[in-house]
Amino acid sequence: MTAPDLSLSAYFTQHHREADSFWAEVENAVVDKDPARVSGAFSRFDRSIRKHFLLEEEVLFPEFEKVTGSSQGPTMVMMAEHLRVRALLDQMQTALDAVDHDSLMDVGDTLMTFVQQHNMKEEAMLYRMCEQMLGGQWEALYERLRSYL
Repeated sequence: MTAPDLSLSAYFTQHHREADSFWAEVENAVVDKDPARVSGAFSRFDRSIRKHFLLEEEVLFPEFEKVTGSSQGPTMVMMAEHLRVRALLDQMQTALDAVDHDSLMDVGDTLMTFVQQHNMKEEAMLYRMCEQMLGGQWEALYERLRSYL
């Protein structure tokens, strides 16, 4: 195993920033009226968020729940929010398929507002709790996360 270059919090926070950058690409492509670029950028944005959720739901959250003995706390709230984000992403895909960039942007604005609030909760609270509870396991968790890439 190799030691991760980033802390647990920094690793997951970096994923948040990456998704944000892909959304900026979508916005720029819409402004430039370039449907092919919009489609490619949205695909990267969508994959980035869904992969991030997968890493949390398959690796991080179960380990946190195991250590805390509870699946009824913050991870339950975050997973419920993940469902809402996935529904919004699906709506955005429908708009994209219809080449309805106005709807794509409208739903995207709603999604990004929600995601920013979601990310703040994770970064300010949940990731810090995970660092405290799982810090000694971070190297092994990191290796598991890498297997999903």
